[in-house]
Amino acid sequence: MALGRAAGPPRLAGDHAFASLADFPGRAPVPAAVLVPVLARPEPTVLLTRRTAHLKHHAGQVAFPGGRIDPGDPGPVAAALREAQEEVGLPPDRVDVLGLSDPYVTATGYRVHPVVGVVDPGVALRPNVQEVAELFEVPLAHVLDPSTHQLREAEWQGRIRRFYVIEWQGRTIWGATAGMLVNLAARLP
Repeated sequence: MALGRAAGPPRLAGDHAFASLADFPGRAPVPAAVLVPVLARPEPTVLLTRRTAHLKHHAGQVAFPGGRIDPGDPGPVAAALREAQEEVGLPPDRVDVLGLSDPYVTATGYRVHPVVGVVDPGVALRPNVQEVAELFEVPLAHVLDPSTHQLREAEWQGRIRRFYVIEWQGRTIWGATAGMLVNLAARLP
């Protein structure tokens, strides 16, 4: 199941859209999945996490709940729902899965499958304090508005990298998370 397709190619398929494919590791990307939880408020919002500062990878960054697809997961949807339950305490049966957005390949070697799902805003969430420092919501209209999609660049591992940034009330959504939102915006009618 996939979300609707806009005319033409996606604006950004992954970090590789901004770099030579020679910049990527010589191995196949690791399969991963994230849940893009849309809370069904009168003005819908997207639920995001800020990762704890002590994590080995992506410490302190804004992210969707998600992670690697485990061998026991029957696919990206199951993996995204499992990870959302582990990270934020979201019961899988409380998510109405709408579909998958474009896979996103990261410079760190992951092929991430964004799973878009609608969640009742009344569901009680329990963030895993080992992984999640904060839960917060951003209006869906804001993250899908192309005027909020800023293209920036910075040096990473000795090379200049380009990436998207979406700012919201003092928080910076960037990198793969922002890229997946930019892709989603390009795919919705």
